Amino acid sequence: MFAKGAAKGRRILKPAPRVDCIMKTTTTRAFLLFALLLVATAAFFASATQSAAKRVQITVLGTTDLHGNIFPIDYYTDKPDNRGLAKVATLIKRVRKENENVVLIDSGDTIQGTPLAYYHNKKNNLPPDPMMLAMNALGYDAMAVGNHEYNFGLKVLEKARSEAKFPWLSANTYNKGTTRTHYQPYVVKEIAGVRVGILGLTTPGVPTWENAPNYAGLEFHQPLLEAKKWVPVLRGRERADVVIIAMHMGVEEDLRTGELNPGQVLNENQAVAIAKQVPGVDLIFMGHTHRDISSLTVNGVLLTQANHWGRHLARADIYLEKAGSRWRVYARGARTIPVDDKVIADEEIVKLGEPYNRETQAWLSRDIGNSAKELKATDARFRDTAILDLIQRVQMEVGKADVSMAAVFNPEARIAKGSVSVRDIAGLYVYENTLVVLEVTGQQVKDALEHSAKYFRPYEAGKAPADLIDPKIPAYNFDIAEGVTYVLTISKPIGQRIENLEFEGKPLALDRKLRLATNNYRVNGGGGYTMYKGAPVVYRSSEEIRELIIDWVERHKNIPTEPTNNWKIVP
Repeated sequence: MFAKGAAKGRRILKPAPRVDCIMKTTTTRAFLLFALLLVATAAFFASATQSAAKRVQITVLGTTDLHGNIFPIDYYTDKPDNRGLAKVATLIKRVRKENENVVLIDSGDTIQGTPLAYYHNKKNNLPPDPMMLAMNALGYDAMAVGNHEYNFGLKVLEKARSEAKFPWLSANTYNKGTTRTHYQPYVVKEIAGVRVGILGLTTPGVPTWENAPNYAGLEFHQPLLEAKKWVPVLRGRERADVVIIAMHMGVEEDLRTGELNPGQVLNENQAVAIAKQVPGVDLIFMGHTHRDISSLTVNGVLLTQANHWGRHLARADIYLEKAGSRWRVYARGARTIPVDDKVIADEEIVKLGEPYNRETQAWLSRDIGNSAKELKATDARFRDTAILDLIQRVQMEVGKADVSMAAVFNPEARIAKGSVSVRDIAGLYVYENTLVVLEVTGQQVKDALEHSAKYFRPYEAGKAPADLIDPKIPAYNFDIAEGVTYVLTISKPIGQRIENLEFEGKPLALDRKLRLATNNYRVNGGGGYTMYKGAPVVYRSSEEIRELIIDWVERHKNIPTEPTNNWKIVP
């Protein structure tokens, strides 16, 4: 009874848990929370790592129109200048330290242009091509073939090509009469798992500008059609994630109006057309037109161009992310990096080029004649000058011509008073043109001068001729005549500007037959001089006009210092 009542009359307390049990429970919970935290953290970082692994940045670097410039020097003045592959090399190596995923390409006109390149190609072609030597050292991935690669003929071209450790590309250059491209059309590089296709294209104007033997056995197809053919191959069969075009062509039109730039041969430049009409292109590295175009987007395609002579390096950055088994470009940008005083020439490239530089400088420094006055070409496009008359004199004498046509190729050309060196003449005539003499009529002479006069825009009162230059027309297409006298009246309409055209003191009869000395570029239609088409060739020199002038000075010693004053601009 007692026990039962007691149970009824008081609370029954449960025994307190043991201390070691409490500690075990707390520890277990903490461990579980910690474990969960570790799992969550690991999952987060795994997710982030996986996300990062699905993205990659590829940097594409491009040069163009290097024209044999290795050293930061103007060979014609023998003074330092911010240009050349040795300085560009410093920029290239700097970028490679930032990003290991780099593609390096060139858009052509590479083995011709400087006295160094000329001396190697014409005077001592036994060593490896200096440009290929330097580009091999820098690890170029590909080079598009330019029109000036043909200046010294196929033997020189193929030798340089064989010395390159990277492919020369041109999808639109074919072996004549076949369906086989003469060069490799494209190359595919795999970088960080991304398949990068590089297609090469060459301006098809080579037959217009070159002597036929220099491109014998080759034909040049329309670049736009070839791009339409080969880009699907890269995207399809080659499974390219990124398609880049390295082209020796530039922008062909005024982007504001759509008007084609004047003075171009058929399909000479087709960058805009290809960007508009060829699906699947991500990036175009342009050349040929010697322009600095940092970044231009046409129809979603990114275009860039690195000026010329190694004055800039073009850089494009492409950002990709994995989409299934393929990569997708989700962002891109481009800019050009200038070569300036802060950029130091790369020692490796300087060392490779030095033997070629020594040979070149020794040749340029050789004295060959004298001049009683300093002669300059600064304003030779606006008045008759003795320095341009030297070219005319040599062309007329060598070609036994009645009339000569020549242009000012280098307005910085200068012949100092006193000794005249090879350097002075090389600076006066900077291209590899050869002399051609045609039989023409007075009408063709007048047509050529009228065409040349398009260099000036319509007249505006109070403005000097220098203020009326049409910037769309290259200055090297403004030809000046010798052997006739004439007045260029810029106040007259285009096509009616040549007045008082006389030969031997009398008005030039339009049906009069004359021997006209000019260069192979003009004879082939370069600069739009189509009036010479079909004219009989009565003489053709195998030597460059530059060499003819050097030989003339060396034989005659004294350079005439007074102009003939056979032409003038009015008003």
